[in-house]
Amino acid sequence: MTTPPPTGDPELDRAIAEMVAQTAGFEEMSRRLEETRGRGESAGGQVAVELTPTGSLAALHIDPRALRMGSQALSEALLEAFRRAEEDVASQSFELAKTLFER
Repeated sequence: MTTPPPTGDPELDRAIAEMVAQTAGFEEMSRRLEETRGRGESAGGQVAVELTPTGSLAALHIDPRALRMGSQALSEALLEAFRRAEEDVASQSFELAKTLFER
C-alpha cells in the first residue's frame, strides 16, 4: 500500500501514515506466516511430519524401518510427530506475531 498524498491536515496525515505502516506490517506477517512450516519427529527420526500454520499436512516422512514397529506403535509415533509439529508451528507463529506487535 502506498502512502496517499498529504491532506494538509497534520493530524490526519499522521493517522494515515500510521495506518499505512500497520497495514504493511500485517501484510508482511501474513506473507511470512504462509511460508512457515512446523516440523515434528518421533521414533528416533523415523517418522517426521511438516505442517502449515493452519494445521494442514505439508509433508510426511515414514522411514521404511518404522514399518517394522507394528501398527499401534506407528500410529503413536505419527501422533507424537504431529503434536510436535503443531507445537513448532504455533511457536513460530507466536514469535512472528510478537515481532509485529512489539513495533
